[in-house]
Amino acid sequence: MSTVKNLMEFNKSFVENKEYEKYLTDKYPDKKIVIFTCMDTRLMELLPKALNLRNGDVKFIKNAGAVLTQPFGSAMRSILVAVYELHAEEVIVIGHHGCGMTNLDSDGLVKKMIEQGGVDPLVIETLERSGIRMEKFLRGFTAPEHGVMHSVKMIRNHPLFPKAIPVHGFIMNPETGELELLVEDYRE
Repeated sequence: MSTVKNLMEFNKSFVENKEYEKYLTDKYPDKKIVIFTCMDTRLMELLPKALNLRNGDVKFIKNAGAVLTQPFGSAMRSILVAVYELHAEEVIVIGHHGCGMTNLDSDGLVKKMIEQGGVDPLVIETLERSGIRMEKFLRGFTAPEHGVMHSVKMIRNHPLFPKAIPVHGFIMNPETGELELLVEDYRE
């Protein structure tokens, strides 16, 4: 059976049985927090459970490595919307040990795009000539702590981000859920 068919069958039953009722909330985070974290599958349920978070408590923004690569990209835009429109009063960046973005081989990834994805090498060359550096676009980090601190600094120093909003940084153990505080940003 196809993935889509399985999803649709389950969803139909979920809605018919009103299983959604226990998740009803509004769009505003109850705890007034936005969490920017990695898309790693190990964090899907572990991270909210390890932080005692339930549906409606926080806004989650996820990408590969919890790294902001563009100061005016979609992840930063989402953080700004969470703060200005959805009343988040704190930002928490959470990376994790064993992240796939650690020492990511951008050249190897481009090679896979060409060999496995059928991307024409001319497309890569054209992007490079137009100023999109694949090495920078696909860059990872040498340690997840570096990725978290990079994102914390980019958020803090963003020209559109309010100076009074604290931005904290953590690293999580993806097996136990244990948090390591890298930076606590409460200001007088």
